[in-house]
Amino acid sequence: MDFNDTPAEAAYRTQVRDWLDANIGEYRDLPPTPWDRDAFVKHSRAWQKTKHAAGYTGITWPKSMGGQGQGPMNQIVYNQEESRFHAPTGLFSIGLGMCIPTVFTHGSADVVERYVAKALEGEEVWCQLFSEPVAGSDLAGIRTKAVKDGDEWVIDGQKVWTTNAHLSDFGIIVCRTDPSKPKHKGLTMFIVDMHAPGVEARPLKQMSGGSDFNEVFFTGVRVPDTHRLGAEGDGWKVALTTLMNERLAVGGKPRHAPGYQTLLDMAKRVETEAGTAIDASDVRQRIAATYIADEGIKLTQMRALSALSKGETPGPESSISKVVVAKTMQEMAAFALDLQESAGFITGGTDPEVERLQGSYMWSAGLRIAGGTDEILRNIIAERVLGLPGDLRPDKDLPFNASVAA
Repeated sequence: MDFNDTPAEAAYRTQVRDWLDANIGEYRDLPPTPWDRDAFVKHSRAWQKTKHAAGYTGITWPKSMGGQGQGPMNQIVYNQEESRFHAPTGLFSIGLGMCIPTVFTHGSADVVERYVAKALEGEEVWCQLFSEPVAGSDLAGIRTKAVKDGDEWVIDGQKVWTTNAHLSDFGIIVCRTDPSKPKHKGLTMFIVDMHAPGVEARPLKQMSGGSDFNEVFFTGVRVPDTHRLGAEGDGWKVALTTLMNERLAVGGKPRHAPGYQTLLDMAKRVETEAGTAIDASDVRQRIAATYIADEGIKLTQMRALSALSKGETPGPESSISKVVVAKTMQEMAAFALDLQESAGFITGGTDPEVERLQGSYMWSAGLRIAGGTDEILRNIIAERVLGLPGDLRPDKDLPFNASVAA
């Protein structure tokens, strides 16, 4: 495994670095005060347009879809360089990372022409409407239904944990269209207008004070059949396109996430009744464990990058990074706040590093659910990476309406 850039990658990195240095502007550092929602949307759209005009959006997408037609390593290089700064990218990460690749893989030519370019340019925001109150880890258990009515479908039901639904213009939604078939075979996916009559997004208040996630209710929402993605009943197959992109996207460590060095620096500063925290052997052991986990994450990600550089597609082993990253971030942030004792949750005017750890602590619980829970990902690792026997699935071949009734 060679961790160094090839000559072509090094040249692209220099090109990206020069462009970012010339254009990153106010995003070089964190804003002095957090943006409110309107400012976040405004800055996000502006940065997306700037990147698009310079040819740094859709880097791996086909040129026929408005992309750059380049290899995945160029996308990785761009992401690595952009992550050195604080440009707002989160508003478009789900739409461009998961939704639109699903749209141009399974949508009609007319649908692709209508939606892809506007999303890439930052004109329209997208969300992914998958999880439900009784269907998250077991996604195929969804109950939101779509019933055919002439050339349209009528959607009724509820989704939950939908990131940025309240800021989105469109979403991709999986619905049950044939409850008489087994749960994986009676699903169909659609594009839904988030401003259509009958759509209501209710932001969920998080303990951080933010509202990134939503409950979304659908009451008699009409969607034209032209906005179906894939064939009727093929919704699970279409959803797998989205899920593979999602797990790759959330498998790595989030930008600017704290690491073992954060713990080490803090332990050197914190004074306890027995002296500086770093002097305690249990503190050093926890930092060492975090270092080992951080290095394991880095090397696992390098393995995936190595596969990409050889033209291979990363497989289910990417689930390993997701499981380890989420668990490590949560445990590390909790330990860091323990070191701070009661000062760990004082907000306003405190150490910026402590505030960053607070954010990591409050966000990391969600990360253990996003893109598949730990339990689901461990099943994937066991069955598809280690080749262990599959989990017992007694309802796999039962008609969905029969399994729900049982």
